[in-house]
Amino acid sequence: MTADLASVLAGTRVVPVLTVRAPSAAGPLADALFEGGARCAEVTFRTPDAEQVLKTMAAHGGLAVGAGTVLSAEQAERAVAAGARFVVSPGFDAEVVAKCRELGVPVVPGTATATELMRALKAGITTVKLFPAESIGGLRALRALAAPFPGVRFVPTGGIGAEQLAGYLAEPSVLAVGGSWMATPAHLNASAYGEIRRLTAEAVEVGTP
Repeated sequence: MTADLASVLAGTRVVPVLTVRAPSAAGPLADALFEGGARCAEVTFRTPDAEQVLKTMAAHGGLAVGAGTVLSAEQAERAVAAGARFVVSPGFDAEVVAKCRELGVPVVPGTATATELMRALKAGITTVKLFPAESIGGLRALRALAAPFPGVRFVPTGGIGAEQLAGYLAEPSVLAVGGSWMATPAHLNASAYGEIRRLTAEAVEVGTP
């Protein structure tokens, strides 16, 4: 039986979204996130070495690591083989959903419209990524989409920073919030792991009741 995202996150409400170009950064990054209080992370498949980064971070043991920006069933299969506990895609793709179900991992497709949300519901999915959250209207868009679909949980991602975090987390329809501000490529290029730890700790505090 496929677990749902809520059980994988186990109460965690802030998901660091990571684009990591250098596999050598994966270990120190996992340490910094964990020390900052994070218990999950999403490694985007936007870089050539994303699989290795995911594998290293998953081996840390303290983080439930998922794969993001998954665009095909083949990518989903490789991500899960590397240790992904969940799969996130920027839009709805029936083949990605089917592959994740076959592999027994939660899949969180991106939605930006009611039509896309209805496609996800028809496929039996009740937790979706609202993407790109800020670009499509932020909290106003979230509330408008959530109103006709009371059983749906959202993971808003895209353009969200520390200053918007509390507002999203206050919405009853929001399961968790994804964001890249805690560990940006600039932080990683500068090996600014202390700053990553600090920003993560601040976010986790906002997300802790």
